[in-house]
Amino acid sequence: MKLAEALMNRADCQKRIEQLKVRLNRSAKVQEGEHPPEDPKDLFQEMNDTLQELESLMTAINRTNAQTVLHDGVTLADALTKRDILGIRRTMTQEVINAAAIKQDRYSRSEVKFIPMVQIAELQKQVDQYSKAYRELDTGIQEMNWKTELL
Repeated sequence: MKLAEALMNRADCQKRIEQLKVRLNRSAKVQEGEHPPEDPKDLFQEMNDTLQELESLMTAINRTNAQTVLHDGVTLADALTKRDILGIRRTMTQEVINAAAIKQDRYSRSEVKFIPMVQIAELQKQVDQYSKAYRELDTGIQEMNWKTELL
């Protein structure tokens, strides 16, 4: 199985677990004399089976990420960390731009005037650089996911 397939299976397991949680909660309590829509014992069994599958997938994915090396000598796990940090940098910088760029209408000279304390144009260039680096790194990661066999 390719790493990309394992990642899709992991996402499916996570969705099933969320659905099972809803179904279990719906079946956990009923009015006296009524029957639950589904047997909680069966749902718990399905939940345990799905969690076991998820655990196996996560272990194999983490092992594969730690041992797979990209073209530049960086492990896939390190590249994922770098991509996550680039995403955080991009988001935080964009939020600062959004906060500084808010224009407030003043109806008289006596109203408080707000001025940006950051250079919006410079920050936007940084956001663009972070976005480009993120896209390039993500493309390399996705390519490697489809080339790599799950360990």
